[in-house]
Amino acid sequence: MAHPSQLGFQDAASPVMEELLHFHDHALMIVLLISTLVLYIIVAMVSTKLTNKYILDSQEIEIIWTVLPAIILILIALPSLRILYLMDEINDPHLTIKAMGHQWYWSYEYTDYEDLGFDSYMVPTQDLVPGQFRLLETDHRMVVPVESPIRVLVSAEDVLHSWAVPSLGVKMDAVPGRLNQTAFIASRPGVFYGQCSEICGANHSFMPIVVEAVPLEHFEKWSTMMLEDA
Repeated sequence: MAHPSQLGFQDAASPVMEELLHFHDHALMIVLLISTLVLYIIVAMVSTKLTNKYILDSQEIEIIWTVLPAIILILIALPSLRILYLMDEINDPHLTIKAMGHQWYWSYEYTDYEDLGFDSYMVPTQDLVPGQFRLLETDHRMVVPVESPIRVLVSAEDVLHSWAVPSLGVKMDAVPGRLNQTAFIASRPGVFYGQCSEICGANHSFMPIVVEAVPLEHFEKWSTMMLEDA
């Protein structure tokens, strides 16, 4: 999860987020090189006392500053499009979860089970126990098995919401009357935090998302226990 004075992204917990981190570094390096070159040219032009009578009319320079930006844009666009299609790919999900946004909590329904669903409310500050995070902890976590493709169907009951978990590289708008879908694979066990990322009213800041990724056998025990308690 995020920590104070953090400048970069959170640690990746899914293959898609790892790809996004690599693309971020790739694009940032290109921006750094361009900025360094432009800064050098500005300083050189301002500080030099020499002039070049051919600089105002040079066919070679015009070709270079037309072709080079086009090549740079291609180097950015190709990996970007690749990741865009990877994020849209949903192949044979092992589990489907329906996430419904409400003012101001989330409800989850495991559609592969007959009667497995619950509401997820933020834990009030006065009820937190040591080790829990203020404004991020919920009374019921969305539990998923690790290394399994998970499909999440996202919708809303009242107003616009957005289901987002940065560590998993997932962000999908929840629109009333519309069913959007996204997918992720948790590559390691852990607890991953997110929040509603669409302003949805007075308590928009108080509807966190907690995804807990556990080994498959632990998930089976948890689902069995939830079905027995239902």
